[in-house]
Amino acid sequence: MESFYIRHIMGLFVTSLNSGSNGNCYYIGNEHEAILIDGGISCRETEKRMKRLGLSLKKVKAIFISHEHGDHIHGVPALSKKYQLPVYITPPTLNNGRVNIREELVHPFRAYQPVTIGNFSITAFPKEHDACDPHSFIISSNGITIGVFTDIGVSCKHVTQHFRLCHAAFLESNYDAHMLEKGRYPYHLKNRIRGGKGHLSNDQAMRLFTQHKAPHMSHLFLSHLSRDNNSPELVKKLFSSVANTTEIIIASRDRETDVYHVTPNRGSIKPNRRSKFAYAGQLSLFQ
Repeated sequence: MESFYIRHIMGLFVTSLNSGSNGNCYYIGNEHEAILIDGGISCRETEKRMKRLGLSLKKVKAIFISHEHGDHIHGVPALSKKYQLPVYITPPTLNNGRVNIREELVHPFRAYQPVTIGNFSITAFPKEHDACDPHSFIISSNGITIGVFTDIGVSCKHVTQHFRLCHAAFLESNYDAHMLEKGRYPYHLKNRIRGGKGHLSNDQAMRLFTQHKAPHMSHLFLSHLSRDNNSPELVKKLFSSVANTTEIIIASRDRETDVYHVTPNRGSIKPNRRSKFAYAGQLSLFQ
């Protein structure tokens, strides 16, 4: 029992609190600390969803912001103020986002310069998106790497080289090309979405996954699905057909996912929401 516990306690705990144009927030934690990538849902909703999962905001040590769009920063000022959380954000993103974050809590970051938070190393890198200074992130701890690849117009070299490192990833699969073409969006909006600085289609995300997935990737969170131009059932079926041993999770626009435990040896435990974890010893992680 002891070796089982030690092997799994060294993993990372990962969940999507929300993913979509109505708000984005991703949690990555270990037994001592955690970080959030983006804070696009309200402080109250973040608290509610984490409480339902048995996660504690007391363990969150920082928020990292990918870009200035409202669905990624809306809840950050209140969340940062209430819990005195440092916000890692580039100066252009801060200026263009027009968010009121206390000056002492603002920490700039630069691409390819890792930031250390406890046992985490967070590295940002540029992405193609119609924002002033957009970045994606990889988060590493305990020999595990988690990637956050959303709001990307194309799978550029920055994306592919970092995707290959990941044990788990949040990967945008925003739209089905046929649904977008035949849908109700005006032509200029369709072109914005598919024009190289908007979002990844299902087909583009699938190519990235099949061509660049590492053998050790155990979990893929398909993220930022369009409500009008995509279908969770379609995406799940599409990726499950080529996933092999990688577990496919759809990150919802409306609620949190379960917490997934990612380990270096591809093992995983998916907790029960009510009992939090199935074996003794892990309950203290979320107190």
